[in-house]
Parts: sequence; structure tokens; C-alpha cells
Amino acid sequence: MTPVQISDILRQAFPTQILAAYPDEKHPRVHVEATAWISIAEFLKTDARLRFDWLANLGGVDYVADQKLAVVYDLWSFDLRHRFAVKVFTPRDTPRVPSVAHLWRAADWHEREAFDMFGIEFSSHPDFRRILLADDWVGFPLRKDYVFPREYHGIPGSVELDWSQQK
Repeated sequence: MTPVQISDILRQAFPTQILAAYPDEKHPRVHVEATAWISIAEFLKTDARLRFDWLANLGGVDYVADQKLAVVYDLWSFDLRHRFAVKVFTPRDTPRVPSVAHLWRAADWHEREAFDMFGIEFSSHPDFRRILLADDWVGFPLRKDYVFPREYHGIPGSVELDWSQQK
């Protein structure tokens, strides 16, 4: 199935929840709000025409100027041999997206990583704990306004070199 056909199916099934569709771009996708995500995800997984049975990737994006964060879900159907993406938007000050770990097991670790790096909370996640950073880490390193700490518990956060003294 082509990305245009997938996009059309989604727009017909969710006419008010699809914010935008970009089926002809290099990364074919639709945009949705977080509140609509779980019903769309279930549809993508179970609809006989789509059968997206594999979450290939999940990544965060910081749109600091728009005060939004996004989660990009790259999906693949092994049976039907097609791919498509969904970009889910959430407010930057209260970033929450429903977990899809019950639909795609790969989301378990990917969602935990998106929390550590962007601060996006995934409601109903089965094991929502940090995966990359220490429990007491402050901030979210992949947000565009993140200020890297000079040290963490006495461990230097960076080593600044005086290049004029290098041989």
C-alpha cells in the first residue's frame, strides 16, 4: 500500500484528529495530538488494510519556538510490506503521550529513553523508570534549552582544553 493510500485511510477514519498529512514527503506521515494517539495507534495495528505490527523507531523532537514536543513513531507492516510514520504533538510544559507499549513491545524502552532525553511522560507505561540517566538527574539533555551541568556529584561534565597549549 502506498503512503497516499495509508494517509487517505487514516483521514477517513479520523477526520477531525488528523492535523496534517504528508504522504508524498521522504518521511511519509500524519500529525496528530497526543489526546487522539491511542485510538489511532490501535487502528494502525489492528486494521486489516494496515496491520502495522512493528514499531521500528520512536524518537522525540523539541519545537521550543512553538512550545511543543513531538514523538515520531516509525511503523512497519511485515505482512503487507509498507511503512508509515505518525508524529504526535504534546505541550512542552506538560508533555504527556499515552504509552503504546501494550501494542508494540519495542515502545517499552523507547518511551523510557524519550522521557530521559526530552521529559515526555508516557501514561499507562508498564515500567516507567529511567533508562539512561540517574534517578536524580536534573533536566532533559535533548531539549534545545538544556544547559549541560558543569559537574554531577563531583564528576566533571566536560573537560575544557586550552588549545594554545596543545602540541
